Amino acid sequence: MKRILVLVFVAIFSGGVATAQKALKSGDKAPAFSAMTDEGTTWKSSDFIGKKNIVLYFYPAAMTGGCTKQACSYRDHQAELTAADAVVVGISGDEVSGLKFFKEANQLNFTLLSDSDGKIATLFGVPVTEGGTIKRTVHDREVELTRGVTAKRWTFIIGKDGKIRYVNQQVDAENDYQAVLDVLKG
Repeated sequence: MKRILVLVFVAIFSGGVATAQKALKSGDKAPAFSAMTDEGTTWKSSDFIGKKNIVLYFYPAAMTGGCTKQACSYRDHQAELTAADAVVVGISGDEVSGLKFFKEANQLNFTLLSDSDGKIATLFGVPVTEGGTIKRTVHDREVELTRGVTAKRWTFIIGKDGKIRYVNQQVDAENDYQAVLDVLKG
């Protein structure tokens, strides 16, 4: 009975936000996952294991300062990342419609994934808090972007062998791509 009460208490006061597990570290096997893309299709990590290095970066919210700088720096250095045999995937708690707007507004050239319930962040041990809604105007068009959760800014590299090669929990948003390239080329 005591355990049931504790579970009810946690369910009521957690606000439905996923709680992080132990953070993955270099050498750990990466969990398999899938998510909806900014285009409304399903992206699966299993489609890339054995073929590409996966640069998986979690970011708090589309169309915000640091997140836009981080995404644009990945956009601007896509050729170098591709040459390093990597596929870049940005992931946040934003809904698919918000990701689509973010991608179009910033001409991003890589996939964005929606983790609105925080389950993927939880698999990787990335802390999440409650989501929110923001309004942004681009080219005289106002859009409301909603996210179910807000993830911390963490970056992972999953090697072709399916193991974590790199974890950064103290990401410098604008220069994240360079830290990733250093690892991929090293």
